[in-house]
Amino acid sequence: MFPTVELGATVGNVTDNNLQPSGTAMRPQTAAKKLGIYLPAAPQEFQDGAITHAELRDLHTNPPEWLAELRRTGPYPRPIVAQKLGISVTALKKNDMDKPLNAAEVKELLENQPDWLRAARTAHAESRAEGTEGTEGAEGDVESAAASGEVDTSKLPENKDFVDAIEESLA
Repeated sequence: MFPTVELGATVGNVTDNNLQPSGTAMRPQTAAKKLGIYLPAAPQEFQDGAITHAELRDLHTNPPEWLAELRRTGPYPRPIVAQKLGISVTALKKNDMDKPLNAAEVKELLENQPDWLRAARTAHAESRAEGTEGTEGAEGDVESAAASGEVDTSKLPENKDFVDAIEESLA
């Protein structure tokens, strides 16, 4: 009937062992990004060597003391700084804050919010709110008042809870 075509692929049984990525290594920059750490703050042996997927999984599940300390106190890379401040990476760049910050610096910015940070947080919250259409209500009214400058968002309970959550994550 039809000719048999060999594709050269071998099909085996799927097990937990072969569901994981191969043992190929990734660059330290890639591993640092996946771990959410600032590469220059990592130990030299991490910066110099390639990391396999298995080693990365092990670092996620059993972080060594240096990794736990970096995650706790920083310095943090831009995406983590932006996340902790509740703003976008673009807002960091626009306001010349495009540098790694440690936990104390992030906490200081959150406690004494400069105008640019307050505005960036409001804009970021609005862009997130736009993604959840149909959930407007009292919160939407507060956000629109904040955008027009009628309400100081740093005094809103929602922002206070956010600051408390960040402080707890930094502690």
